[in-house]
Amino acid sequence: MTFKIITLGCKLNYCESAAIAEGFLADGFERVPDGERADVCIINSCAVTGTAVAKVRHELSKCRRDNPDGVAVLCGCYPQSYPEEAALNSGADIVTGNAGKGRLAETVRAFMRDRVKTVKITPLGREFDESSSVPDEDRTRAFIKAEDGCDRFCSYCIIPTARGRVRSLAPEKITEQAVRCVRHGHREIVLTGINLGCYGQELGLTLSDAVKAVERSGVERIRLSSLEPEMITDEEIEKLKTVGTLCPHFHLSLQSGSDTVLKRMNRKYDTERYRHVADRLRETFPNCSITTDIIVGFPDETDEEFLQTVDFVREIGFAKVHVFPYSLRKGTIAAVMNQVPPSVRTDRAKMLNAVAKELEVKFCDKQRGTVQTVLIEKPQSAQYSHGFTENYTPVRLYGAEFERHTPVRTEIFASRDGYCLGRAFGE
Repeated sequence: MTFKIITLGCKLNYCESAAIAEGFLADGFERVPDGERADVCIINSCAVTGTAVAKVRHELSKCRRDNPDGVAVLCGCYPQSYPEEAALNSGADIVTGNAGKGRLAETVRAFMRDRVKTVKITPLGREFDESSSVPDEDRTRAFIKAEDGCDRFCSYCIIPTARGRVRSLAPEKITEQAVRCVRHGHREIVLTGINLGCYGQELGLTLSDAVKAVERSGVERIRLSSLEPEMITDEEIEKLKTVGTLCPHFHLSLQSGSDTVLKRMNRKYDTERYRHVADRLRETFPNCSITTDIIVGFPDETDEEFLQTVDFVREIGFAKVHVFPYSLRKGTIAAVMNQVPPSVRTDRAKMLNAVAKELEVKFCDKQRGTVQTVLIEKPQSAQYSHGFTENYTPVRLYGAEFERHTPVRTEIFASRDGYCLGRAFGE
């Protein structure tokens, strides 16, 4: 029997898909690539936007077309957030949420025996589910899920419903997973979580404890995924400074540069706090990159509030900005607020994306003349290889052909539209 997994959404889902795959392989199934026909098709879903849910439905329909007699499994954030809708409208044979993903193979075996549609969406507990997460090692950088859940309840966000409350993987388990990644040849490990900055709050620990747990593996580079600014205190920055292998790249979630919008979003910081964190990071980690996410067209957002965001984005000078038009999610407070017309959201996204591109080019231009280590992602052609510096600058490395996972000291000699050009230092 064959299976395939289609993973949608965040890096946590990819770690959980890795656990799903291990469970199926241990149960005697054979994995095939996403594009091939399989006896069992698993959609590990996202529900953070309406577009994400539409993608889930599209992938399920495709699975049904490819193999009408196969088993279609829907799991993850969509059914966890909207259980009745997912059970009635998805067309899946098995519908389950985020709990127990690592044990899906048992559920599939039971369905194949009885052929009775299964809907099993259980409440999420306060314990970290170790069986549902292993490192995602499919990329050059390995990802470790150190934290799950969120207690913030932003007014636009369905994630607390989809993922439950904050819970953390014990430091010794993080070290075990990191050692496994190093043993398999990974030179960079990314710590990820739904709200990574909240790591360890129920264990009496903080984010720096998770970073130091990875450091004990001896890996050459440690990177952090998205962080909430209110969780990054001056004390925590000083602790992070002591980890010499920590990459100077911080994805610091903003969402809006307007204090009035931030208040309506129920974010736990204002622009003054955000500015302070960005300044402290730059003082502590010279030439670090700060990247972010921003939602435009949030309910009741005025032209003035949007322009405040544009001005703040320019002031901070992000290396990269991910811009998202606001997406209404049923069950959130923002869903019953006054909605900004979709055309306005689209226009604002276009305008902010243009500003973001300017800043990205400016950041890359600042890297010219520096010598940094590029970790090769993959050879792109006979002429160059592609990789990223510690501060997450994308670089095309010309000259000799380098294998994946190779760290190369690189002289950056030019920049282009959102990336840099380099050559091996000393050549």
